[in-house]
Amino acid sequence: MVNTVSAASSRRIALAAQGFARPRPAAVGKRQLNALIGRIGLLQLDSVNVFERSHYLPVFARLGAYDKAALDALTFARGGDYVEYWAHEAAVIPVETWPLLRWRMQHYRDKHVADLSAWAHANGPMIDWLKAELAEKGPMPASAIEHDANKRSGPWWGWSDVKIGLEVLFRWGELASAGRTRFERNYALPEQVLPASVIEKSVPRAEAQRELVRHAAVAHGIGTAGDFADYFRMGRADTMAAVQSLAEEGVLLPVSVEGWKQPAWLHRDARVPRRVEAAALLSPFDPVVWDRKRAERLFGFHYRIEIYTPAPQRVFGYYSLPILLGERVVGRIDLKNDRQAGVLRVQSAWHEEGVSPDIAAQVAPLVRAAAEWQGLTDVTVNDWGTLALPLAAELARA
Repeated sequence: MVNTVSAASSRRIALAAQGFARPRPAAVGKRQLNALIGRIGLLQLDSVNVFERSHYLPVFARLGAYDKAALDALTFARGGDYVEYWAHEAAVIPVETWPLLRWRMQHYRDKHVADLSAWAHANGPMIDWLKAELAEKGPMPASAIEHDANKRSGPWWGWSDVKIGLEVLFRWGELASAGRTRFERNYALPEQVLPASVIEKSVPRAEAQRELVRHAAVAHGIGTAGDFADYFRMGRADTMAAVQSLAEEGVLLPVSVEGWKQPAWLHRDARVPRRVEAAALLSPFDPVVWDRKRAERLFGFHYRIEIYTPAPQRVFGYYSLPILLGERVVGRIDLKNDRQAGVLRVQSAWHEEGVSPDIAAQVAPLVRAAAEWQGLTDVTVNDWGTLALPLAAELARA
């Protein structure tokens, strides 16, 4: 018999799995940071820096104010416990996850080999030279490599041949990351930054994918095969094979979720809290909302970022952040960090349909906390959005 899970319970399970059902710690140190990344599995990286870079925000949303330098020291340390790879897009992952993605590295290599028009076919000498250069000089960013071909040009976002070569080798797993400097990735040979035990570990493709799906199920708590597939960007067929294997073992329990059209699975260790009292601003690349279809299914929240939308056509703002209160996503707010002026600018603020503008009283402390975390001394609010005026009034009370 397949048990039925209510829509409300599914939200609470999902948020608890993501760490939102726990009280925030009095202080945030290495232990709390490690525990959080271990729970959600990765921190997605993105270059947009309007309010704050995306990988810092999931930590702030769950743990509150913390020292970003502490996260940098933990995740970007050369030879540390974390490394970058294409997990869910570019992301910081525990080094133990790196061998689980070898099948993806091999996929990228096979794809380049099969495509005779691929850059790698015409640039074998460059690939060999880059590996030799890093072997001799050690980890470095693309900008530090001296070569006539290190000039921006045509394809691959205008990257130089040096940058393209580094990225090809990185995708193949022949290079790894050695942290970042001013957000520019440092490239290294794997043996320069990864433990020998990690490099030498060989995990069969099916076993690796099964473990990735297990990670995704722990992080989501409850979900469809599509939800689990998206977490590490896996194919549906491979994911379903892993789901079936985990279900046979009793790790995943088949359930029916109220309002969901697809079959769902509950991780056997997932918590089902009676209530969730979250209050957070979410990154567009937070696991709670990065899968837009899942976010709409769980929260009734239709969400798109509009950074590529021409300004006159934007509905909610350039880089709006979902607002999580309790177990619901109740609005969105577009924040801009004006570091030079020391001001956090609320470009727009909106409550969702059916949500009272009175939530401004709960959102205002989140905005103040965000400004304080960023070291900003003032907050201004533009008159754009259904929550803008109520929020401005609440902030003026302080």
